Amino acid sequence: MPEHPLDTPMLTPAEVATILAVPQGTLTTWRQNGSGPRWVRVGRHVRYARAELERWLREQTLAPKSAA
Repeated sequence: MPEHPLDTPMLTPAEVATILAVPQGTLTTWRQNGSGPRWVRVGRHVRYARAELERWLREQTLAPKSAA
């Protein structure tokens, strides 16, 4: 089974920046240093699989600390 099914919507960096409420430059920085959601290059274009973005967001979610 493919890692990213072809039926998952692909998002542009502008769309991902809007969803995450971060500047597009932040996405560029994340791509350069290997952090942030995984992405693919389609020719000259960068795209993010919606499913991959959702997976990455789940990994970023922090559980509340229990009261000591």
